[in-house]
This record gives sequence, C-alpha cells and structure tokens, in this order.
Amino acid sequence: MIRKLVNEESGQGLVEYAMILVLVSVVAIASVTGLSNNLHNIYNNSINQLP
Repeated sequence: MIRKLVNEESGQGLVEYAMILVLVSVVAIASVTGLSNNLHNIYNNSINQLP
C-alpha cells in the first residue's frame, strides 16, 4: 500500500502542464508589455514629427 502511494505519478502530468502554462503566460505578458511600450514610443515620435 505505501509503495503504491510512493510510486504514484498520476498528478505529475497535471503539475507539469500547469507550470508550462504559467511560464508561457509570463512570457506572453512580458512580450505584450514590451511591445506596447515600443508602439507607444513610435506613435509619439511620429505624431511629434508631423507639421
């Protein structure tokens, strides 16, 4: 009985998928934040160059 509980890995896959999902979410949020800052700067520069 105890050996079965020690060797049980049924929840391991779910934890791995959750960790991958969190990592992808963090990367996506960081990318969108950085991209939005760059787009904001480009937009302001183009507006300032208009006569």
